[in-house]
Amino acid sequence: MKNRRKYWVVVSILIILSMLILARAQERSGIANPNIDMKGYLRIASEAARHRESRRLTEEEFIRMSKEPGTIILDTRSKSLFDLLHIKGAINLSFPDIAVESLKNTIPDKNTIILIYCNNNFRGALRPFPTKSETAALNIPTYIALYNYGYRNIYELGPLFDFTKSRLVFEPSPVSGSQ
Repeated sequence: MKNRRKYWVVVSILIILSMLILARAQERSGIANPNIDMKGYLRIASEAARHRESRRLTEEEFIRMSKEPGTIILDTRSKSLFDLLHIKGAINLSFPDIAVESLKNTIPDKNTIILIYCNNNFRGALRPFPTKSETAALNIPTYIALYNYGYRNIYELGPLFDFTKSRLVFEPSPVSGSQ
């Protein structure tokens, strides 16, 4: 516990220093854009990282929570990967499509319990779940984005599973035009 706190203090300090350096660089560039806020993003990312720390779930917890009424399993992979295979009952909102209106239409209630997972939770199924770099795992930006839009009941599938041994149920999307 003590080492974890030290870790987050160091991470927070590094993020703050990065924010200052990037802010200075943006000021020096003279290219302002009020619709892009790197300092704000880094601040939110730091808050989201602290929030996320206690919201990573085991497979059993994920399965149990997925059965609670009103809970959404959100898959932010591309539609083509989602269509190949996804956790049964998941809805797809591809990460690049996360925006004010798409979230309002997909998850109108910001108090909704949202369960997320990504490619890097599974091994043994590279076609539907291609491995990403650890620092580019889709759970990270998805969590930060949802947090940034005001959602706080976000939970993340934590462990790495052998796809063939997972207790989660998977399904492909129905083929367009079939019954």
